[in-house]
Formats: sequence, C-alpha cells, structure tokens
Amino acid sequence: MFEKSHGIIVSCDVKSVDELKNLVISTAGIDGIVGYKLGFMLGLRYGLPDIVSLVKDESDLPVIYDYQKAGTDIPEMADNFASIMKDVQVDSAIIFPQAGPATHEAFVNALKKAGVIPMVGGEMTHPQYLEKDGGYIRNDAPEDIYKLAASLGVEYFIVPGNKPDSVKKYAELLAEASPKFCMPGIGRQGGDIETAFNACGEFDAYAIIGAAIYKSSDVKQAAKKFCETALRFA
Repeated sequence: MFEKSHGIIVSCDVKSVDELKNLVISTAGIDGIVGYKLGFMLGLRYGLPDIVSLVKDESDLPVIYDYQKAGTDIPEMADNFASIMKDVQVDSAIIFPQAGPATHEAFVNALKKAGVIPMVGGEMTHPQYLEKDGGYIRNDAPEDIYKLAASLGVEYFIVPGNKPDSVKKYAELLAEASPKFCMPGIGRQGGDIETAFNACGEFDAYAIIGAAIYKSSDVKQAAKKFCETALRFA
C-alpha cells in the first residue's frame, strides 16, 4: 500500500473541513508522508464520503479510516462495514477486534473481500488499557489478536509507538509474518520516532502523527522534520 518502507501517516483529527484541506495541502508534497488517517470526528460531522473525496482531491496517497474502534461489534456487521469502506473509496480501515476471534475473522475477511486493506490493532497507547495497568483487557490479549491477524494474512499492525518494549515484543512475535507496523503515540503522547522505529527492527514502520503536526505553528516544517527522521530508516 505504501511506496516507502518507512514514513509518516498524518492523523487528521482536526475539527473542520477547512482545517483538513489546509493540512493535506500543506503536507501532501513532502517526501516521507505516506498516507492520511481519518477518524470519527470529521466522518460524523461532515460525512465520510465527502471528507474522503476532499483528501483524494488534494493527494494521491492512501486514505485510512479509523472508526475508533471498528471490530467491537457482532460478526454479522462486518460485511456492512466493509461495503461502506469500499463505497466511499477508503483504501484501508483500522480495526481493534476486542469483541473476540469470531468478530476479528469476520471483519478482516470482509475487508479483504471488499478490496480494503485491514490494519489490525491489539494494544492501545493510553494508560489503564491492559489489566496489569488497571485496565479491562487481559495482558496477553493483544498477542492473541496479532497472531490471529497474521494467520488471516494481515500485513499491517497497529502498535503503540509510545511503548517501545511492547513494539519490540510484537516484532519478535510476528517475525515470520514480515509485519508492517503503524504506530500512534508518537509526539504529544510521549513516543519518540527513533526509539519506536528501532523497536521495529528490520520491519517496515510508519508513525501515525496528528497533533504534533496539525497543532504546530508551522505545519509543513513539523511534518518535514518527522519525515526526515523516518526516511533515515528507509
């Protein structure tokens, strides 16, 4: 999906279509920007078809949709979700299949059948997520999620860029699948891009960066700085 082995996915968690358009225009031509991630805020407020079209009008790069969090519904909803992703011309969709393996398998297979590339996440970036940290998710659940995803032919895995020890663990776990890692948590959530990329070892790595770019006083320069670091690993 991405032309480069390392790069930056811009997380477009801005509040208006004007901000979105300015963000894409400011970053689309920068070497190292590999795609754009859209979330629920713009999708719910303005309609997903319109915001996907806006991004595609300004850039040829892949558009990723993160419904925060798809994959937590019943398996029977998978085909409907995948059909919508295809219809609005999303290139890839993120799922966090916390509802269990039946939902996980259904959503991955439905997306693949629709021609939409699944990205599967298991561990998130925030505190109190896993049981050992006071969260609801059992400690080894992410490992089970990632292993099942790999067995289903998933190539792209969402891992927490601000937890390099976890990233290293998942890189070792998934080594035979030649994983491609996409990492939120870098920038304002405390993650460091060099540390996160190093934790991925030999595998392709992409930092998902939002506020550290779009809230910067100089959006283009902030994006360029992250890209320059990412491309040193390519």
